[in-house]
Amino acid sequence: MRPALYVLEFFLVGYRRTWRGSLLGSFVLPVLYVLGFGLGVGYFIDLGGQLGAVRYLDFLVPGMVAATAVQVAFGESAWPVLSRFLWVRTYRAMVAAPLRIVDILGGNLLFVVFRLALTTVVFLVVTVAFGAVHSVWALTVPAVCALLGLAIATPVFAFAATIDNDSYFPLVGRFLIIPMTLFSGVYFPIAGLPEPMRWLAYASPLWHAVDLCRTATLGGIELPWPTVLGHLAYLGMLAAFGFWLAMRAFRRKLTV
Repeated sequence: MRPALYVLEFFLVGYRRTWRGSLLGSFVLPVLYVLGFGLGVGYFIDLGGQLGAVRYLDFLVPGMVAATAVQVAFGESAWPVLSRFLWVRTYRAMVAAPLRIVDILGGNLLFVVFRLALTTVVFLVVTVAFGAVHSVWALTVPAVCALLGLAIATPVFAFAATIDNDSYFPLVGRFLIIPMTLFSGVYFPIAGLPEPMRWLAYASPLWHAVDLCRTATLGGIELPWPTVLGHLAYLGMLAAFGFWLAMRAFRRKLTV
């Protein structure tokens, strides 16, 4: 475990010099989302009473927090990982240190978890200021988003280790990340989707996290514990499978 922490320290030292570049995404964008979607669009939705007693802002915030975690996980796992193989060759240097593949991958994923937790906490603090969090269970949201992020990041790590051209990443974003964000209950209940699309939403890791985050932030809504455990088990299974894929891909790439 200690070598993985050294790898994490390496990424944290680098982030200490570049964190200012993430200020826009961490602080400004949450405010814009809340103002534009939650309060702007939400005014007209609340006027029509489509969500009953629940304000659209309160409905939207947990979904946006989870969707932001997906964006951060993808952003930290696509071009940065490919660059460490292809351009700056950081992983080659780490193998020569020597470090084990599991330490390199584990330390890098720990840094992704750090970024996810930091972004999620900031987003929640911003939305608390707008009165969109109504339960102390919201404290569990960063952990849920970290697990969601790992479910997204690990297969992207594996994919990044198998390609030699970054032109694939925009396709992944356009045909996987964006549709998943739009049709996983972030902006509207998936009950309004046709049944085939609803089942695709159920298969999305984002929907499972949105359901957990929404229950955690909205007061007076409870999920049965078997459902909660089912959501967590599904996300954990995807993260574990992705880690296995990433280990295989990293081993093939770095032992040649």
